[in-house]
Amino acid sequence: MFSSIISSEGLTLVSASVCILCSIMLGFLIAFIHTKGGRYSKNFVITLTILPLLVATVMIMVNGNLGTGVAIAGAFSLVRFRSMQGTSREIMSVFWAMAVGIAVGMGQILFAVMVTIIVGFVLMVLSVIKFGESSDSHKVLDILVPENLDYDDVFNDIFIKYTNSCELLKVKTTNLGSLYELRYNVSMKKEMKEKNMIDELRVRNGNLKISLHKEESEEML
Repeated sequence: MFSSIISSEGLTLVSASVCILCSIMLGFLIAFIHTKGGRYSKNFVITLTILPLLVATVMIMVNGNLGTGVAIAGAFSLVRFRSMQGTSREIMSVFWAMAVGIAVGMGQILFAVMVTIIVGFVLMVLSVIKFGESSDSHKVLDILVPENLDYDDVFNDIFIKYTNSCELLKVKTTNLGSLYELRYNVSMKKEMKEKNMIDELRVRNGNLKISLHKEESEEML
């Protein structure tokens, strides 16, 4: 059984110091692991570093009342996402930091350390083995075409030449209806060069904007 360093008589200077130092160190470790998983911002990394300390402080101030502490800490930690959309990885890191902060705030230092190490190890392993990543040959193709172009069949011969498979995912109008935005999911043939395919597509779409990128890239057009 895990035991709390906070006695039933209340918080002492020693136990408070241990909780503060532990939350800061674990927050730094969480932020460090988050930076190894892809794109990130400086402000978000700083937030992850400090968040366990803030959550632990809230838990201590509400005397270990789990329901009240989680409600308050959750409201504070998710304020960032009201004005800016967070990725699934960022949201996961926020809840990870919150869970560690809650454990530290309740005096469960050993459990908080164990959770941080286990989750961090799993994330690093998944990142190394590239778990869940699609093949490099699978990409998203965005094409702008004029409104008078019959896009249904105009690119078929090019797709047959350069791709193993091609699926039209989305069609929408832009520029007051004068242009169409087409989004395809394509699987490129290994022996074919992407530049050659794009050059041939430019001839068909009037040299309008074309983008070829991985699925996780930000949406173009």
